[in-house]
Amino acid sequence: MADRPIIAITMGDPSGIGPEVIAKALSMPSVADWCTPLVVGNAEMMRKAVALIDSKLSVEAVESPKEATVGQGSVAVLDIGNLDANDIQIGQISAVTGKAAMEWAVRAGELCMDGSVAGMATAPLHKEAASLAGYKDIGHMELLQRLSGAPKVLTMLTSKGLRVVHLTTHRSLKRACDYVTKDNILEALLLTDKAFKEWGIKEPRIGVAALNPHASDGGLIGDEEATDIAPAVEEAQRLGIKAIGPIPADTVFLQGIRGDYDAVLAMYHDQGHIPVKVYGFEESITVNLGLPFIRTSVDHGTAFDIAWQGKADATSMAEAIHVAADLASGTGLAPSGS
Repeated sequence: MADRPIIAITMGDPSGIGPEVIAKALSMPSVADWCTPLVVGNAEMMRKAVALIDSKLSVEAVESPKEATVGQGSVAVLDIGNLDANDIQIGQISAVTGKAAMEWAVRAGELCMDGSVAGMATAPLHKEAASLAGYKDIGHMELLQRLSGAPKVLTMLTSKGLRVVHLTTHRSLKRACDYVTKDNILEALLLTDKAFKEWGIKEPRIGVAALNPHASDGGLIGDEEATDIAPAVEEAQRLGIKAIGPIPADTVFLQGIRGDYDAVLAMYHDQGHIPVKVYGFEESITVNLGLPFIRTSVDHGTAFDIAWQGKADATSMAEAIHVAADLASGTGLAPSGS
């Protein structure tokens, strides 16, 4: 296990399905081949999750990542002592668990930045619970961007080879459309190109989605394609980036699925989320571009309605751990269509 990268796995909001999907993912024998997992969360809740799924895993409380050398059959948990398991109300929005979930994410980010772990994979937190706890950050990405001081961070969703980078995520549709400018698109293309090259794809091909139906039909349905998207693509091409577009959104994702692009740049949240989740919901995960460390995440919420019932699907959690481990070990991403 010593040669496996240590991946910090944050528990997310323990009132939801985070502990359960982590327990299920870490019960998979293949995880030990990918990495040395380190759960950052509450040790007692981890024990309860292991019991819930009737797993033979043992839970070992550790004080530092260096102690996370337990072999297959054990789960190392870094418990920072910020939560009493008796205070958790299953399936309920709570400032107590919202605060704990955010603090675990911060601790994992700190471990990434000081090199104690090679990357992090996050279980879901509940945004309203975090807000009740006083956090203004909308989610993990915003929290970790603030923590690290990263100037620009983008969200990428990926499932079964389809990779979609989002120009915007947590903005109203009206505000998202206002963000579709040449400068913002060019910045996103530069960051995507840089990240993919760091992950082992020498010449990333990036399909750029149009904002308007039919890519505006020559200006009959909006003008953002002509005034901002196309100029950004042309400037990116001039800088040596293999960007193509704007391409109508009802076409570009299908092209991405068949391997025409290594990534597709979507203009707003639902434009990018819907095709990924329809194509492969269970396998879909999030990867951040622009953070000074590796961060992947499940692509689902806390699912309070099925929390602690043994029903949660752990496919996304396992995939998030797997991708984090691959990126940390230098395996990187395979070119789309390979």
